[in-house]
Amino acid sequence: MSIASGRTRPLAHRLLFPALAEAPPLVADAALSAELYDVLALALRAFVVPWWAKLSRYDRQLLPAITRIAAAAVHALDARIHAAQLAPLLLVHAPALLAQHYRDYRTARAKLHTSYAPAASLPQLFHQLQPHIAVSPDGRLDPEYFRHLLDHILRVCLPPDDHQPDTERLIVRELILNVLLDVLIPKITQPWFLHRSILDLLHPQLPQQHRPPPATSSTIIVLVLSAIQAISGACLALIHAYKSTLSTIKRVNKRNPSPSQHYAEPLLTTFAEVFTLQDRTASTTLLTTARIITDFSSSFLDRLLPHLLESQLSPASILSITRTAKRTLFPTGYPAPTPIDPTPEEQAEFRARLVAWRPRGALATCLLPLLLGPDPSKTLDAALDPLSSTPCNVHLVLFLLDLVVLELFPELALSVGNGNSDGDSGS
Repeated sequence: MSIASGRTRPLAHRLLFPALAEAPPLVADAALSAELYDVLALALRAFVVPWWAKLSRYDRQLLPAITRIAAAAVHALDARIHAAQLAPLLLVHAPALLAQHYRDYRTARAKLHTSYAPAASLPQLFHQLQPHIAVSPDGRLDPEYFRHLLDHILRVCLPPDDHQPDTERLIVRELILNVLLDVLIPKITQPWFLHRSILDLLHPQLPQQHRPPPATSSTIIVLVLSAIQAISGACLALIHAYKSTLSTIKRVNKRNPSPSQHYAEPLLTTFAEVFTLQDRTASTTLLTTARIITDFSSSFLDRLLPHLLESQLSPASILSITRTAKRTLFPTGYPAPTPIDPTPEEQAEFRARLVAWRPRGALATCLLPLLLGPDPSKTLDAALDPLSSTPCNVHLVLFLLDLVVLELFPELALSVGNGNSDGDSGS
């Protein structure tokens, strides 16, 4: 979707920079800067202009002032992201949190309706294992926690002159707060949303029944040509994979060696916890073998995994995500109507399709019973169960959010005892 008109300046320029010929760069990538400005302009037009025009019809300075504050925050945040250690964050700490979530959920479920807690519900038992001041046992969020968090982030990211005016800063804070508490967190913690997201990543195809055609000479010729085409396609794919592998190995070997981090170990531990590999002899043997291999190749894996992570977090990938988010949130230039949640039958179908999913390929078919046991559907269903409670999922999202915030703003972990807070944080 393009918000530019052939006869007028783009909407972002008209709303955010009415006195400038060109918008200043927001990030290093020019295309990403333009998309971010588009999203900001669409959000301000939808959520700020309607009520501000009633208060002050001819005042055109509020939106540029909000843009200046948002741009300063994005500049500071971009610098902190580039300085952060993303590999330990995403390859070590985040998988450890996910494994702990699975472990505590199964512990809480095992105590349900027992003498340990005869009257407690599952979310209450889980909250006892993972207490968080920002969420109640039933999953309700405390907005004051997020206000204090956003106040600190804005205080650190904004210059003093931009931080002092309360109006613009509080508008930015409340906009972010509303998106987090009213849109983002309630949506991504729904079990059906997680199930559908996993389905979108796996791209499972429904089985189709084909009736074999009658055996004729033309059919045999078509089958032979199809086999030749399939073999040639497989050979080309192998050649491409070989060249790509060599190129990746060369780039990885050029990276500066870092202290041993054993990035593969947390990933294996999380995989084992999710799919309960320790409960079966064959899967435990495969897990032990994989750990031995990763220990021997830890030096190479400690360079390979960060390289693969950086390739997935490239500016092109972030640009694609931003464009998708803009089309989803503002399909016609204005906020899209709230989509209707799937019916219980549709939600059950999402989970059933995940439980029935099987990987393709002869090797995967052979390894699947060894990893998931004689009944893979039962193992997959058990792997989805810890994601089936919205209050428990809220805890997981909040701990992941805290993890990211503390990585970008480590001074938050050191300022707990200082008692620093803004006087307007509760407004």
